[in-house]
Amino acid sequence: MRIRFSAVSASIVGGAIVTAAFAQSLSSNNAQTKPRYLPEYTASGDLVLPKNFHEWVYVGSPLTPNALNGGKAGFPEYHNVYIEPGSYEIYKKTFTFPEGTIMFKELQLTLPGQNPDGSRTEPSGRGYFPGPFNGGDATVKDTKRYADTGGWGYYDFNHHEPKAPTAKVRAKEECAFCHMASAKKDQVWTQFYPLLDIGMPDIK
Repeated sequence: MRIRFSAVSASIVGGAIVTAAFAQSLSSNNAQTKPRYLPEYTASGDLVLPKNFHEWVYVGSPLTPNALNGGKAGFPEYHNVYIEPGSYEIYKKTFTFPEGTIMFKELQLTLPGQNPDGSRTEPSGRGYFPGPFNGGDATVKDTKRYADTGGWGYYDFNHHEPKAPTAKVRAKEECAFCHMASAKKDQVWTQFYPLLDIGMPDIK
């Protein structure tokens, strides 16, 4: 009787383990097949402000403050850059930004400077510290839609708050030309973003 009880118990425990493993497998597969967030456009072709970009993969924050650029920096803010998670997963495996990739750059002003170089002193030391948000930009990979600009479209959702709900594609001479000339990989400044650069083949 005791032997039979032990066998039944072992069978139940074994079944629970199999069930748990199967559930974990389903969860893993669901995570892998989660739909990507792809660009949304209005009927007139404007790009809709990407949804929930703060929940995307954060890749870095270059900074070009006014005080270090003669008071006339093109982007006098932190550039907080995010990439859509599904696109990032594909990039990690293929080293290629897939069609439909969206990268969002949220601009964030520095707190007012206390020194000639624009720096200030906080409890952690002297440096530059993030202040209010100040608009944002987006880039979208679509080799057909943006054939004239090398496969990427560039959008400005205001360089102030609030961000615009939609934006028109920018002309080549406004944004694309600089990315095409100087960005390390496929018009993306991966040289500034270790998350996108470390371990990646050294190719354009």
